[in-house]
Amino acid sequence: MSRNAAENQLNDFKKGQKNVPVMTTGSGNPVDDKVNSLTAGPKGPILLQDFTLLDELSHFDRERIPERVVHAKGAGAFGYFEVTHDISKYCKAKVFSSIGKKTPIAVRFSTVGGESGSADTARDPRGFAVKFYTEEGNWDLVGNNTPIFFIRDPILFPSFIHTQKRNPVTHLKDADMFWDFISLRPETTHQVMFLFSDRGTPDGYRFMNGYGSHTFKLVNSNNEPVYCKFHYKTAQGIKNLPAGKAHELSGSDPDYSIRDLYNAIASGNFPQWNFSIQVMTYEQAQNWKYNPFDLTKVWPHGEFPLIPVGKLVLDRNPSNYFTDVEQIAFSPAHFVPGIEPSPDKMLQGRLFSYSDTHRHRLGANYLQLPVNCPYRAVVANTQRDGPACYTNNQGGAPNYFPNSFGGHREQPSAANTKFSTVGDVDRYTSDGEDNFQQCHEFWHKTLTEEGRRNLVDNIVGNLRDASDFIQERAVNNFSQVEPVFGARLAEGLRLAKKNKANL
Repeated sequence: MSRNAAENQLNDFKKGQKNVPVMTTGSGNPVDDKVNSLTAGPKGPILLQDFTLLDELSHFDRERIPERVVHAKGAGAFGYFEVTHDISKYCKAKVFSSIGKKTPIAVRFSTVGGESGSADTARDPRGFAVKFYTEEGNWDLVGNNTPIFFIRDPILFPSFIHTQKRNPVTHLKDADMFWDFISLRPETTHQVMFLFSDRGTPDGYRFMNGYGSHTFKLVNSNNEPVYCKFHYKTAQGIKNLPAGKAHELSGSDPDYSIRDLYNAIASGNFPQWNFSIQVMTYEQAQNWKYNPFDLTKVWPHGEFPLIPVGKLVLDRNPSNYFTDVEQIAFSPAHFVPGIEPSPDKMLQGRLFSYSDTHRHRLGANYLQLPVNCPYRAVVANTQRDGPACYTNNQGGAPNYFPNSFGGHREQPSAANTKFSTVGDVDRYTSDGEDNFQQCHEFWHKTLTEEGRRNLVDNIVGNLRDASDFIQERAVNNFSQVEPVFGARLAEGLRLAKKNKANL
């Protein structure tokens, strides 16, 4: 296959390699396993002693300045969340305390892989992050427009995002990088099918759904927990851009989605989303056929139906893009009493990574910025000083705890629920997980025949630029979803190669 130097950079590198070096941490220590985090048991939480994971995430969080490492291009708006249904039997959070209650919110939509100047209409997941300004402090629900993700272990996240960015030698997007990683990690198949389906290019931000994606934990006033997933379905209806139209807009109007959202709100056409939850009991989680904390899987609605909760309404545009959108910072670690993390590995990694990124990008006092400030709660802690301290620095209050001067008091009722975990500490592989059954159902039950044709065409249009051996490996993965799927891809790639040879 004829390829130019930029396309062939990785192959040329491989040819010049005499010995494959041992992978190390930044301090030069050899790495025993770079694809599985250290956990207490196969489904247990990640351990803080996993330096390989922390070394990877900490460096990744600091490798781009000053724009966001991911989700660099985005739009934002403000509005409110209104409770329409009682879920107090599941959750004691005050944000859900009574029907009709309204809580101010800020939302940031974004693309994921592109730079801040990239096109809004690129084939890419879309970020959908919601900040609830509650009287118990801010709750950040940081999700995407898909209910799943490419990977299930955060140790792989920096490597995955690198494949979405530019080749460090050519400074060009590289199909070999993307498809090499994708085809080596079959758990990506489910999200890749979403990405290359028609929903991979939503028609702006108003016409797409949002999902918390992760598994969370809800706790009621009796401290009885259940597991939960959050959904916010667009009231405008789903609309997607055909691939050709999306490509055209990337040149004629690269800010299409930002413009559409701003103009809709400015004209009084306020977008809305219906907010729902799925609930799974501990017993169901223990006996479910899949790992309920696997971010590459969905919870089928037939088994775990959507329970309505409320609605999100956006009715105010930013007064200044930099202060209200560029400086807004979300963290999945920002919970309120009644909402807690689960053992979802990807969520556990994000609990550390997001706040760490913001302190690097915006500074130690980023939570004092007006758009990030929990203005409906009183902040009282032992943190002081640092660059860009915007408040009175908590005046004369003691900066240590415990103290004898009335500086602070603890609130035992805000404690997370107790849970047990057992298991030998090790790096547990997830290679035995079923990566294809839900993909098979997506192909047969979710996609129409036109949707299947579009999916095949969209994958071929991108995969054709990868090396032949990577194409073959990717086709083999998709064939495990459905043999016809793989056969159509193979034929499409054959024709693409033939057409390129005739040019």
